[in-house]
Amino acid sequence: MYNFLKSAAKNIIPRKILIENEERFRRLLIPLYKGKNNQCLICGTRLKHFAKLGNGNLICPVCGSLPRTRRLYKLLQEEFLKPGMAFLDFSPSRMLYKKWKARKGISYFPTDFEDEFLSDYRYDITGIEAEDEKFDLIVCYHILEHITEDRKAMNELYRVLKKDGTVLIQTPFKEGEIYEDDSIVTEEERLRHFGQEDHVRIYSVKALESRLKTAGFRVTVRTFSEDVYYGFSAGEKILICTKL
Repeated sequence: MYNFLKSAAKNIIPRKILIENEERFRRLLIPLYKGKNNQCLICGTRLKHFAKLGNGNLICPVCGSLPRTRRLYKLLQEEFLKPGMAFLDFSPSRMLYKKWKARKGISYFPTDFEDEFLSDYRYDITGIEAEDEKFDLIVCYHILEHITEDRKAMNELYRVLKKDGTVLIQTPFKEGEIYEDDSIVTEEERLRHFGQEDHVRIYSVKALESRLKTAGFRVTVRTFSEDVYYGFSAGEKILICTKL
């Protein structure tokens, strides 16, 4: 039902209007999904069930959050986001952007270089226009697989992070070795090789961890279990990077 309604909306409603009124349109779905079997931590809606996307991800039909977004929100709320922090957030989801913008007591720096997400800044991750050791916390979720010069980006993340600060990093992962090839440049080729038109590689966890350590980070890989009620995926991995 969700995928059908989403497709119908895209075919009928102009994209600009759809984006500007997304929250309003999504609220129309509440009567179809409201129940007691699940709950979205971000918007707080109790649901009969999450909607399932074609790739198997469980999306909240009311706010559009994905499993990784809901997990990130929980982690930031419970462990990492503290009063007084300077928080750099790359390409934040719409709902988290609004949550953190409204939060008192933090300095929030949402950024998106391509201007495709809600943001207030347009930092180039390979050359961040900020002084050394400016940020206490950085979220870099599903960014590095888009960046050709990823080692340069990692060095920049290290540079702008305060001593004892933390970067949370996640990308798609594969088993074995990292897969990248600079000769693969067209959208069609990248889709076929890397799974998305604007991806330039697929990391393995060990390869990404190694590159981050080379940039100077201490890295801890955390693996999370499934939580059916909150719609968290099994086996989700996040790299927690700190600057000593």
